[in-house]
Amino acid sequence: MAADAAQVPCWSGGMKEVRAVFAVPASVLPAPARIVAIGDLHGDLGKAKRAFRVAGVVDARGDWCGGAAAAVQVGDVLDRGVEELQILFWLERLARQAAAAGGAVHVLNGNHETMNAAGDFRYALPGGYDEFARFARTHALELALKGRCGLFRGTAEEGAWRARAKEFWGLDGPAARAAALRPGSGPVTRRFLARHPLALQLGSTVFVHGGVLPAHAEMGLGALNRGAFDWLRGAADAAAPPRFLLGRKAVVWARDYSAEDPAACDCTALGAALRALPGARRMVVGHTIQEQGVNSACEGRVFRVDVGLSWGCADGAPAALEIRDDGVMRRLDERAPAGAGTPAQAPEPAPAKVPALA
Repeated sequence: MAADAAQVPCWSGGMKEVRAVFAVPASVLPAPARIVAIGDLHGDLGKAKRAFRVAGVVDARGDWCGGAAAAVQVGDVLDRGVEELQILFWLERLARQAAAAGGAVHVLNGNHETMNAAGDFRYALPGGYDEFARFARTHALELALKGRCGLFRGTAEEGAWRARAKEFWGLDGPAARAAALRPGSGPVTRRFLARHPLALQLGSTVFVHGGVLPAHAEMGLGALNRGAFDWLRGAADAAAPPRFLLGRKAVVWARDYSAEDPAACDCTALGAALRALPGARRMVVGHTIQEQGVNSACEGRVFRVDVGLSWGCADGAPAALEIRDDGVMRRLDERAPAGAGTPAQAPEPAPAKVPALA
């Protein structure tokens, strides 16, 4: 989320408004000394905060205390829970706090974000619909107040805010969710999803929800993020989701590196994908619940961080992965939080800096 979009001050009607400017999310960034990765959250705000606290980057109030560290949440904030929007707004606030402290919060899009943007709500709960209905009414009031105060003067919204406010005020249930999440004009998609990358490389670690397969790696992370960004922001030439978001082998759907039995993972494909991404030595993925907790496969070249923590999934114990100095891995949970996690073991023969978790 850090560095996703510039914030440009806009003066109108004597009042100051912060207007976000669209920019393609970053694809490759240097690795800070400490990175933590957190898996799928699925609408469970309490467990989300516990996971970030286990990672040592938030305090008891849910505020950033991670200094210059980077936190990466690998997608699937939406569905299966009732606090989806609360998590998105909390992560946005956390990203601002982290940036002020020299750190960063990066939130990726998972398959449930892309499903919702495409209008597929099969995993939404009644309480989730209620949250979006409340948001729709609040958004309608926001539009009306800004319009009456002249904040849309000289913008594309100047002639449309009344109709949009009326539309959102009358929405409920699935209609409220659809309006908030539709590509292009949906306020939740514009504010959050369009600014979240599909994949991000920090130093030698690639973070992605499902998996970057060799075909995706040949495209490059920048092309993946650009394609998803164009669709989510409603570009005229990107009315449908890009093909790499569709099907079992999609970036957000692939489970090739996530089999519970490490021997069943496609380590050959993983090696090919990593070789195609300059500087990449390992991948961190979510999407597939790991009953044994955060773990590794393929001799430490892939780390799986989805522990099914949401009550709407497996109600698993919060956990995180810590990466120090771009290669020292440590598993964190509430029994062994930041500062006392399970150390990595069995270093690979070369490079020796990248061990596999126990």
